[in-house]
Amino acid sequence: MNQYTLFEFNSLVKEVLSDQLERSYWIVAEIGQINLHSNGHCYLELVEKDNNYVRAKARGTIWANVFREIHPWFVSQTGTDLKQGMKILMNASLEFHEVYGLSLNIRDIDVNFTIGERERKKQETLKRLDTEGIIDMNKSLELPLVTQRLAIISSSSAAGYEDFINQFENNPYGYKATLKLYPSVMQGDAAPQSIIESLHTIHEAELSYDAVVIIRGGGSKMDLDCFDDYDLCAHLAQFPLPIITGIGHERDQSIADLVAHTYLKTPTSVAEFLISKMLSFESDINSFHEKINQQAQQLIYSQSELINEINFGYRLSARKILQRHSLELQQVVQLIKTQPANLLSRHLSHLDHQEKLVSAYDPKYLLKKGYSITRLNGKLLKNQKIKPGDKMVTETSKNKITSTINKIK
Repeated sequence: MNQYTLFEFNSLVKEVLSDQLERSYWIVAEIGQINLHSNGHCYLELVEKDNNYVRAKARGTIWANVFREIHPWFVSQTGTDLKQGMKILMNASLEFHEVYGLSLNIRDIDVNFTIGERERKKQETLKRLDTEGIIDMNKSLELPLVTQRLAIISSSSAAGYEDFINQFENNPYGYKATLKLYPSVMQGDAAPQSIIESLHTIHEAELSYDAVVIIRGGGSKMDLDCFDDYDLCAHLAQFPLPIITGIGHERDQSIADLVAHTYLKTPTSVAEFLISKMLSFESDINSFHEKINQQAQQLIYSQSELINEINFGYRLSARKILQRHSLELQQVVQLIKTQPANLLSRHLSHLDHQEKLVSAYDPKYLLKKGYSITRLNGKLLKNQKIKPGDKMVTETSKNKITSTINKIK
């Protein structure tokens, strides 16, 4: 039976592996841990997971001379450093060391795989949100015309948060708003749960706010991966207040941006958007005021014209009425002037006639005509009974004759 020392056995293993394996392989793995040494070497723990179960694990090394070449290129293409939780496609050779055992010597990393893997996860999340019918729920909410009561989710030390506050507080129009910060982790694996907890806290005071603003400073694409998290985006999509995002990336949209009510690129853009809504509202109010003023002036002018027309009509009618009544008055005056004379003339004529008629029956007038008047016992003789001894007086125009009745036949 052959016996080997451990070193001899490990050397045999190294020789067999070297003879049987290819120079290198393209391997997909997730970075479980990463450590950049001061000497420039990069040491990794590589894993493969099935959900949270680790199916495989290996050590990986990127020597300093290789790391100086591939890392800048990786950052320039992906916008982020190699970091924990990132899935990569690497070209590596299997190295077996008699003391340190097996490790993967990484020679290259395919940046397109990393970019594509992010996009694949993103599309899966979008499809899930769409299938569940919640992707557009927040967009259907109504954003107030004047959005002044704002719950802000951000890091208190983020430059983007400071930019937002400065932009709002120093706006040239003097607009004011209630700004309440809910401090949250804004990047990395802890960010989704931290933001969700802030959303829960805001929900308890829902009636106190018009909208929720989620802002942070700029960052790499990978720094924004937390905003592609399904749980976070599902909470944002179904939140009962409008969500406005400004997470500080000029070239890429996260899923959080896509499910939010309003997406803007930067925190400053969010502040400008809200201020512009206030300005638009004030402009509309001023415009309505001007229209009301113009319409009031037009109404006053038109009514003044109508009043002037009515006044002119009244004056014209009054003048015609006065003219007509003046003519009638002149006729009445003329009648008053002429009628008494006519009446007096008629009455004088009538009096004259009556006087003549009365004169015709005057006894004196009758006496002159040859008539006489006889009185019996001082009374005109009519049908009295006459008896002897009665005295009668007969009056003519010239004489009074007294007679005594002696005999009656």
